[in-house]
Amino acid sequence: VQLQASGGGLVLPGGSLRLSCTASGGIFDTLGMAWFRQAPGKGRDFVAGINWNSEITEYGESVKGRFTISRDNAKKTIYLQMNTLKPDDWAVYLCAAQSSYYTGTFKYTHLYESWGQGTQVTVSS
Repeated sequence: VQLQASGGGLVLPGGSLRLSCTASGGIFDTLGMAWFRQAPGKGRDFVAGINWNSEITEYGESVKGRFTISRDNAKKTIYLQMNTLKPDDWAVYLCAAQSSYYTGTFKYTHLYESWGQGTQVTVSS
């Protein structure tokens, strides 16, 4: 499956953005999906994950209560609503897809077979 992320941009601290990630070329309904982010010079950090029917979600500690992951299987798209953005949220945000059964967590990069190209989120005044 191919993934295309969009929705990034420049936002003031305290502002909001909604990212989208649309899949093509495969079966989307059964995929576990996630968002990761990578700041300059740093590793890839888990942001949020969601299972195929939206019954299970998981968030990284630094975004809990501020970010919300959701999906629309009819549109083959997942979303990341980001509120109360901070300068520390500045990163390239990448979406990822996994076809394996849910193993109890979404947070490890090795669980994912497909990655999108990323969308830049800049939080600055």
